Amino acid sequence: MTKRFRRFQGGPMLEHQWTGGDLTTFVTHLECSLTGEHYPADTLQTLSKAGRPLLVRYDLDGVRRAFDRATLAARPHSLWRYRELLPVRRVNDIVSLGEIMTPLVPLPRITPAEGELLVKDEGRLPTGSFKARGLVLAVAMAKELGVETMAMPTNGNAGAAMAAYCSRAGIKAFVFCPDDTPAVNVREIAMQGAEVFLVDGLIDDCGRLVAEGEKAIGWFNCSTLREPYRIEGKKTMGIELAEQLGWDMPDVIFYPTGGGTGIIGMWKAFDELEKIGWIGPKRPRMVVVQVAGCAPMVKAWEDGAEHAPRWQNAHTFAAGIRVPQGIGDFLILRAVRESGGFAIAVDDDAIARAWAKVAKAEGLLLCPEGAATYAAYEQALADGRVRPNERVVLFNCASGLKYPMPEAGTRLKLGGAIDWASLVSSAAKGADRTG
Repeated sequence: MTKRFRRFQGGPMLEHQWTGGDLTTFVTHLECSLTGEHYPADTLQTLSKAGRPLLVRYDLDGVRRAFDRATLAARPHSLWRYRELLPVRRVNDIVSLGEIMTPLVPLPRITPAEGELLVKDEGRLPTGSFKARGLVLAVAMAKELGVETMAMPTNGNAGAAMAAYCSRAGIKAFVFCPDDTPAVNVREIAMQGAEVFLVDGLIDDCGRLVAEGEKAIGWFNCSTLREPYRIEGKKTMGIELAEQLGWDMPDVIFYPTGGGTGIIGMWKAFDELEKIGWIGPKRPRMVVVQVAGCAPMVKAWEDGAEHAPRWQNAHTFAAGIRVPQGIGDFLILRAVRESGGFAIAVDDDAIARAWAKVAKAEGLLLCPEGAATYAAYEQALADGRVRPNERVVLFNCASGLKYPMPEAGTRLKLGGAIDWASLVSSAAKGADRTG
């Protein structure tokens, strides 16, 4: 195989063009996450016979022999740099819109003096969210396995990512959203080529419609964790984070959790990295962040349960974590408990305050779900579950520019005298109220 890369002046490598045949891959089989039963890797699969997510398994001894950190360091900074730990087997099935390595942004003005607080800003990815990681792998594998039509439920960002990558791959896409999904998400899904439908219900109601259509029409159901490959895309967050921190682990990760693909993927990544000898046994404490109006994982964690019943009357303005029930609940809870972490819920007011505080103090515009992680960090710092001297990573899952923001601006009328002292005083009071 040969490959040609293009560098862009003044910035990172954002695009690559691959030519040639097969990639060096190490996938051996798929495995039921509940029973351990094996399934063939190169056939189209959904859930296991037990109705649970399938996990991709690799010949990790083979990866360790064929791939080292020095080889990785010489590669372009894209998601595909980790290809030995990814399932795509053929170059022609790679789809890409420029999946860069997302930055770790420190928050020095609001971090305890003895600690370190970093934001992994996933809003820099294609379609403006971390959903690009999971969907680029799901669509690439769908292409490799001959899928022509895909469908999914979404609160917005996942549907936008699937629409974009399906267009890139020549796959027809159908997306079902709750009817209060932010308009920008609905419009970008449609602009990127998908058929989009608004449903008078929540995301799991949309999921039921996708499942009905799967039986009636035969499209491939790409709902969260109902196919094996979104986890593989999301696990690159964990590999990338470890690489950025010099193959060391942070003390704590705060992760906004709806369906939980990312937390499951990162936990899988850390296990694989240890088995190929790139990290040691140290793990971060994994913290599930949910919202008080929809906190099924928090309740299950507090109750010592392995599964989370459906949350009734789910509500929050942080739409991405308004997921009443997740099929991978036991995998999320397993990662939290094995890591010594915890699950925490914050209310909408705390999220709104955190959103404004980080933006005004640090100049970083989080999305509401990302702001929830800072609100949770503040709460955990106050109650002692996180210490001021720890290295903490917050995941910001999307660009704040994709979300409705509070009205702002003071109108000035030309032609009249301006009371500058009053204007400045009023602005200062406004800053005090929102800072």
